[in-house]
Amino acid sequence: MSEIVTSIIERGDLAHLALFLWASAATLFALRALRELGRSTRRLDAFVRELARFNRRYGSD
Repeated sequence: MSEIVTSIIERGDLAHLALFLWASAATLFALRALRELGRSTRRLDAFVRELARFNRRYGSD
C-alpha cells in the first residue's frame, strides 16, 4: 500500500487531484452564482412589468 502512495506522490498526482477538486468547486460556485443571477433577473423583470402595468393604469396621459 505504501508503494502506491509513494508512486502517487512522486508523480505529482496529488497536485493534479487537488487542482481538479479546486476547479470542480470553483465551477460549482460559478454555476450557482449564474443560477442566482438568473433568478434575480427574473425578479427584476417581474417588478418592471408590474411597474409598467401600474403606470398604464394610474399614470397620467
